[in-house]
Amino acid sequence: MTTEIVRPGPLRWLLYAYGAGLPARNRGWVLHDVTAPTWQLRHFVRATAQLAPIAVLLYLFVPGEPWVRAMAVLGGLLIGYFYSFAYMEFSVEHRAVKAGYPRGTVTAARAEGDGAEQRAAQERYAQRWRQLQR
Repeated sequence: MTTEIVRPGPLRWLLYAYGAGLPARNRGWVLHDVTAPTWQLRHFVRATAQLAPIAVLLYLFVPGEPWVRAMAVLGGLLIGYFYSFAYMEFSVEHRAVKAGYPRGTVTAARAEGDGAEQRAAQERYAQRWRQLQR
């Protein structure tokens, strides 16, 4: 069963990045978003979309020397990214559950994809080995 992948518009994506659910027509895209080979990069972009406005506001409105404000914002960003990546697996699983997929779908889909990549790598290795044996 193949689900059509319909990407959300920019505003819907921003709301999605902040945790809002997407309409049913974007269900396939959500699964793609959290299981694609670039899912960790996608998570980083979502985290940046969440942290950037707060960082800019803090830098602009907290009094002090510019370098002190910059270092304070940098420290906050590092902590924010740390927690975002610490809970990355749970976050993407929760996004899939909100889209209507059963819990564990993301882990199973990624394991299936990783298995296919491993099998392809093993086949390439075996072909090279056979060529060297000739």
